[in-house]
Amino acid sequence: MATTTRSQGERTFLHVLANTALANITTAFVWFALTFWVYLETGSVLATGVVGGAYMLFVAFGSILFGSLVDHHRKLRVMLVSGVCTLIAFATAGVMILLLPEPLLLQLTAPWLWLFMAVILAGSIVEQLRNIALSTTVTLLVPDERHANANGMVGTVQGVAFAITSVFSGLSIGLLGMGWTIAIGIVAIAVSLVHLLTLRIPEDVVAQQPDDAARGIDLRGSIRAVLGIGGLFALILFSTFNNLIGGVYMALMDPYGLELFEVEAWGAVLGVSSTGFIIGGLVIARFGLGRRPIRTLLLVVIAMGVLGALFTIREWWWLYGLGIWAYMAIIPAAEAAEQTVIQRVVPLHRQGRVFGFAMAFEAGAAPITAFLIAPIAQFLILPWARSPEGAAALEPLLGTGEARGIALIFLVAGIVTTLAGALAFTTRSYRRISESYDAAVPEGDDPAEASPDGAPGPAPAARAGVTEGGPDAADPVARDPSGGAVSDAGRAPGAE
Repeated sequence: MATTTRSQGERTFLHVLANTALANITTAFVWFALTFWVYLETGSVLATGVVGGAYMLFVAFGSILFGSLVDHHRKLRVMLVSGVCTLIAFATAGVMILLLPEPLLLQLTAPWLWLFMAVILAGSIVEQLRNIALSTTVTLLVPDERHANANGMVGTVQGVAFAITSVFSGLSIGLLGMGWTIAIGIVAIAVSLVHLLTLRIPEDVVAQQPDDAARGIDLRGSIRAVLGIGGLFALILFSTFNNLIGGVYMALMDPYGLELFEVEAWGAVLGVSSTGFIIGGLVIARFGLGRRPIRTLLLVVIAMGVLGALFTIREWWWLYGLGIWAYMAIIPAAEAAEQTVIQRVVPLHRQGRVFGFAMAFEAGAAPITAFLIAPIAQFLILPWARSPEGAAALEPLLGTGEARGIALIFLVAGIVTTLAGALAFTTRSYRRISESYDAAVPEGDDPAEASPDGAPGPAPAARAGVTEGGPDAADPVARDPSGGAVSDAGRAPGAE
């Protein structure tokens, strides 16, 4: 019987994951609350589209810098910096809501609402620095054959965070208001920082590369790392296209839900449906992704397209809720597949930049759609769909209801996603990245021999150049076998 005993590295990873979960829950709680609050107080689809698009746009601009910081600094340090920045941003938003009268703060034509949203979004965006660091700790602390399982745990945690925040964000806005919501966020982020100070992450000893001198936005190093792996850039482009379509849902999912439900009920629906995210993550954590994660990714994308096309085919609350649940249940597989491929084919000392580069591309796509679709929906599609002529034209396909215009947009987006996933199977890039993944099996590991439950294999230290205690404490400057000095990222926590 295969052992399921976790190594010290895996136990450390679970502590890091739990701490990151608390921070993610907090930023998501405030983020959801902001979206609900803005829509309810202004009644503007355009405003919610701008909020969602700005979030993804900020992620896109910051991710390459975040990835370079993760590669060149200790993972614990960048997590602490992320938490401190989020705390400062939320505190600033709290001061604004205390000093500015709510009618003035909510004026769409005044700068204060946009500044208020920007401050909260900045605090949420910097959380991505912590998430990139978390992805690299999978490689650092978890054996290769359990990467998919660990990524499934990440998906489960994200699902738990979504469930908690969906319910409590709606309740908080409905019962307490935005001011108390921000206060709760400030306290929770402070608690996560205190807990983070108790953790110690064993660091890898990575020889400093000639192109690693750039400590800021290392775009050249990011591109070199991506292009050096056959088919990897195509994988990122495909995920980018998928996110381009996903911008439609980002801009319009909340307005559609708030047409069907009261805000408290809508938050509860999201909370219940997000159990799909939890279950999907648990399935991946238990069974992994199989020997062909790229194939799994494309099948999941096709399924997402079908669901996206059908879950608003009629204005039935149960169909929408069930469709969101199923959609969320398969998201962890898509995200874990991409992460698992990158963690195997990309060397550890470049993974932060690759994850950041991928996040920048993928996140940058959604705002394009969100910024375009929100005004188009607000001023063209929704008025036409609610007119007698538009309602009559849509009724045979989409039935009746106030939100048939949004349903039409969802239908078209779902069809496009399904076709893109099916066509990707026929491309040369699909074969190349599959070959790169198979060729990058760590020495001594055979995926065909991995146990179904993903039992631990060789310790991560053996393949990543890691010792549980970090570099030899007696040697103040660790060196690689060729004699090169290691980067700051190679020093053990606490070394100065």
